[in-house]
Amino acid sequence: MVKKRGIQKFRTALLFITMLAVLAGCSTGTASNDSESASAAGDTKVKKIIVGTGTQFPNVCFIDENGKLTGYDVELIREIDKRLPEYEFEFSTMDFKNLLLSLETKKIDLIAHQMEVNDERQAKFLFNDEAYNIFPNKIVVSQKNEEVKSIEDLKGKKLIVGATSNAAVLAEKWNAANGNGIDIVYSGAGEDTITQIKTGRVDATISTQFAIDYQNKAVDAQLKTVGDALSNSKVYFILNKDEQELKTKVDEALKAIKEDGTLGKLSTEWLGADYTVEE
Repeated sequence: MVKKRGIQKFRTALLFITMLAVLAGCSTGTASNDSESASAAGDTKVKKIIVGTGTQFPNVCFIDENGKLTGYDVELIREIDKRLPEYEFEFSTMDFKNLLLSLETKKIDLIAHQMEVNDERQAKFLFNDEAYNIFPNKIVVSQKNEEVKSIEDLKGKKLIVGATSNAAVLAEKWNAANGNGIDIVYSGAGEDTITQIKTGRVDATISTQFAIDYQNKAVDAQLKTVGDALSNSKVYFILNKDEQELKTKVDEALKAIKEDGTLGKLSTEWLGADYTVEE
């Protein structure tokens, strides 16, 4: 009788220990699942956005002396990134001519490279609403060139522009409307426009005063702008057509950056003047 009671107590104790183990296991499993769910939920809150930009546009997107990617467009994206915690912006650098194709094939989500609106781009892509710069394109020649005073003086001469650039569109439109008198040359990968102008292989290009000021200071480019601005187009970010939500968020951040004066400060810091307002 005593032996049976001892066995019964042992079984009761064993059952109790087993129940504790099961409950402990269930509790641990629930906490782990909750943690994973929270982690998963946290991961879904931040969406990575790949921003396509370049490294050869002085003051806009370039590699500084410390090997850092910086410039007006780059630092503006970093400011937008600070204000949109639901997104993480990451840069992907490439040649300018590859930016639109990379966006079209969805290798990148947004282009930040002083992009102007034209019909071809607008048919394929989405532009944000808030312009972040006003881009004064002018004819650029050697400082020694006293013959070319405006685009009209380039008839019978060579003008070099980047393939797929808005400068190319401007040159082509002007040429078509004025007898195709300018010999338009398209720069290839690795070609040095400054050297081509210095050596006389081409006569001119199209750029901005702030880019020329930087090149003259940084590499003694010995260039100057001439004539009136060919365009004072506003510049925007470009996205794919299905990125409406991202566009809206970027515009909201950009509007706030304008209103608190940050945009004007960035322009003055990197471009030498506030190019965010129309003159």
